[in-house]
Amino acid sequence: MLPLALSCLLFLGIHVFISGTALRGWLVARLGLLPYRGLFSLMSAGALGAMVAAYPAAPHVELWPEVAALHWLALALNLIALPLAVLGILSPNPTSVGQERLMRAAKPARGIIRVTRHPFLVGVALWALGHIAANGALAPLILFGSLLALALIGPRLIDAKKAAADPEAWRKLAATTSWLPFAAIAQGRNHFALAELGWWRLTLALALYLAIVTYLHAMAGMPVLPG
Repeated sequence: MLPLALSCLLFLGIHVFISGTALRGWLVARLGLLPYRGLFSLMSAGALGAMVAAYPAAPHVELWPEVAALHWLALALNLIALPLAVLGILSPNPTSVGQERLMRAAKPARGIIRVTRHPFLVGVALWALGHIAANGALAPLILFGSLLALALIGPRLIDAKKAAADPEAWRKLAATTSWLPFAAIAQGRNHFALAELGWWRLTLALALYLAIVTYLHAMAGMPVLPG
């Protein structure tokens, strides 16, 4: 269990104590932006790889019994999480790395960004929560709990960086968006535009979801429902 816990702490630490602090600015000033991003990506990928490698070897320590209803809950959460993640990756997003210029667009919040300005992280949070509930063991709690923690901390860190980098553009974006899904829409600061999501993105997300629950999960030896 220790290798898994250490690799998860490393992954969290890289994002919280480097990307989310003044240390990032110090490193960028000395390395340059592109070398910093390359090094940060390499470190993140290494830590994530260590987490994935350590997970199967971790001992099984049950925390709560396996319940079919929790597996169904995980399926429902992932039906929401996967489209959010796919849309977050494939849609223009002013909070994404390299797309900061979109904050200065006439309408910076379009598509899924009307719903949440952090769709990928919200998707990861729901995905991780579902996997924690369905598995009921210590190793999944450590692995998916680490990803859940980062998905909840990440929006605040990203927002702070964007606000510091371009305060005027950030205020414009923040005025019409929210981290919490549909909060800005409910408050009348934006409106939902289904057509802007892109039917091809939604179709891809649904196809991927069906492939995972009907085939890919079982192929990896992890059926989505208890047998």
